Amino acid sequence: MRGPLGAVIGRYPSSDGNTQMGGIIRHNRKCRDIAFLVIFIAFWVAMIVNSSFGFNQGNPLRLTYGLDYKGNVCGDKNAQPGLRQLELRYWLNPNQVYQSGLKGNGDIHLSMDDWIDRNYDYYEFLTPEMRNSSLQLQGPCYPVIFPSVNVYWSCQYIARASNISLRHWQQMGGVNINEDIIIDKSIHRSINSRSSVLKRYMADIGKAWPVLIVCGGFLPLFLSVIWLLMIRHFVAAMPWVTVALFNVLIVSVTMFYYLKAGWIGNDAISPIIGEHDPYIRIYGREIHHIRAVAVLMTFIMIVAVLTSIAIVRRILMATSVLKVAAKVIGEVQALIIFPIIPYTILAIFYMFWFSAALHLFSSGQVVQNDCNTNCCAYDLVSKRVNCDHCCGYSIHYTPHIGVAILFHLFGCYWATQFFIACSSTVIAGSVASYYWARGETSPDIPFLPVFSSMKRLMRYGLGSVALGSLIVSFVESIRFMLESIRRKLKVSSTTPHSYIGKAAFHSSRFFFRCIEWTIKSVNRNAYIMIAITGKSFCKASAIATELIINNILRIGRVNVIGDVILFLGKLCVSLSSALFAFLMLDTHKYRSAHNKISSPVFPVVVCWGLGYVVATLFFAVVEMSIDTIILSFCQDSEEHQGTAQYAPPLLIETLNDQNEMQRLTQGPH
Repeated sequence: MRGPLGAVIGRYPSSDGNTQMGGIIRHNRKCRDIAFLVIFIAFWVAMIVNSSFGFNQGNPLRLTYGLDYKGNVCGDKNAQPGLRQLELRYWLNPNQVYQSGLKGNGDIHLSMDDWIDRNYDYYEFLTPEMRNSSLQLQGPCYPVIFPSVNVYWSCQYIARASNISLRHWQQMGGVNINEDIIIDKSIHRSINSRSSVLKRYMADIGKAWPVLIVCGGFLPLFLSVIWLLMIRHFVAAMPWVTVALFNVLIVSVTMFYYLKAGWIGNDAISPIIGEHDPYIRIYGREIHHIRAVAVLMTFIMIVAVLTSIAIVRRILMATSVLKVAAKVIGEVQALIIFPIIPYTILAIFYMFWFSAALHLFSSGQVVQNDCNTNCCAYDLVSKRVNCDHCCGYSIHYTPHIGVAILFHLFGCYWATQFFIACSSTVIAGSVASYYWARGETSPDIPFLPVFSSMKRLMRYGLGSVALGSLIVSFVESIRFMLESIRRKLKVSSTTPHSYIGKAAFHSSRFFFRCIEWTIKSVNRNAYIMIAITGKSFCKASAIATELIINNILRIGRVNVIGDVILFLGKLCVSLSSALFAFLMLDTHKYRSAHNKISSPVFPVVVCWGLGYVVATLFFAVVEMSIDTIILSFCQDSEEHQGTAQYAPPLLIETLNDQNEMQRLTQGPH
């Protein structure tokens, strides 16, 4: 058993050996877990090097547009020759048009810019001989028998011949047409391959960057600050408002998924860009994905609504706990604006990270496909059949690119957890100063306690925070890999068929979830003890765990219901971000032309995630205030034979009124 922490918490011995009050959390500190701080710095260096590779090799235009027959990205104005306004990828070799269309070459004297302005039509510029050969079905122009549409900037043929073009074809003596064309299916498979869909999803992130800034940055910042201010001034009503607003928002977001899935109304997402025949129906993987998300959201919505109904009777207990946090925020008012500092740092980091991610996903070496004698085309410039350039180019992804992407994803999660942990530790140190000064603004609280807590963190605790955030990131990465393996096994039908095998299979997932939740909970309390005691991460975790176990019956139910309300508050902010993202993405800008997104799923999910991270930063003010005061209360009680000497009266009333707790948790019989 450890001894009392009086030398660290609440008092410290002076140089003459006497005990003095004050010096709340300033005694006997030194740098902890330095090795992990060095690892974190090395990790950042590796992140910069890894991102530099992406910026050097990647081109985000590849995520939206395809490659032409020379390996250039369609629409790239820096290509040779320039392909400005030539975004649409045709599946026939355009060599005859591009090269014969240059001034001074061939028999067609039409510049590329003029050809673009004429909507790619140059029939009237053909010589009489070329017109006659075209009418005899010997080229260079032919009737367009099969219509086509722009599907994600690729020319998708419709396997149904145009009646007018087919009649002209037959009048000119054309051969019989087989409408079951193979190229239609081949193009459809190519456009809807998993890699193509993933690239389009990543391209959606790049196109929707204004939505990410507004709905993933500014909106959750505004809503979080409003929520904190309302907790400060209207604490009794906030639990009820939070629960009601959460139900409204989750139903609204689910209905938007239903709209885009085509289950409500006629506003389903379409892969076709630009005007087209309304009777043409082409479906991609995106519509199946958004329908799967709609089903998932339906399940979550039902569970969430039922859960919120179940906790209605316990909301009064949450109100009592939130009142304590509201009093702390009122006394240490700098806590309301402090999260803007980590918010700004994370905003800068995310802008860099998303830009590097787009370049990494689009990196790779452009290589020419293997050509053979079955791939040839007549070149009007050289006046001969050419079999060297018509087989096209593709992007070759080496294994190290996949490793670089995974490292980049891990880096994002670790950095996010690190900055959130730093913010939580600073808040915990500030609140601890308030508690051990008997809840009063007095000389015992350092001037500007938030900045004093930041100074202690920067000087002593960064290594411990780096270790804690690394543990969470490592566990989450293992869970992600196991989940990926599970999905692959499910696809390959190798999952266990026996009841015992299925039970073990699903229980292992549940067990790992429990481990993840436990580690996150221990980490949060460890950050509190790091802020208070200055101990290393492992020692602080042990102290916090022992305090919680010894007082679990006293604080457990109160703390849990408070965490539930705070979690619903975070979801309210993040769901609001998702809802406004849907509204912005539903405007004309993101439904047509170059900014058309393939699906709102990825931008909405990213806005939801960013909103949740921002809400976590700000809601940590309340969350860490409650947890810090409760842990300080437990330690205070242990050191004073079960009676807390430093606790504010409101906290004592909340935690010691066992009869009220029984009535609230058990309800009437």
